[in-house]
Amino acid sequence: MSSRQGGKLKPLKAPKKAKAEDTEEDMTFKAQKKAEADALKAARDKALTKGPMGGSGIKKSGKK
Repeated sequence: MSSRQGGKLKPLKAPKKAKAEDTEEDMTFKAQKKAEADALKAARDKALTKGPMGGSGIKKSGKK
């Protein structure tokens, strides 16, 4: 009798990879990136609170 198994076999699950330890360089790089992101967010928040620069828009001469 033929088996009911048709098509491709399912691949076996790969074992989970061990978490690699971070080196000092990785930790300092992550801290630097986090500090840059915080500074950027603070600058963005500060810029949003002030409103448009100048505020006068396009000036029209009034001449026709």
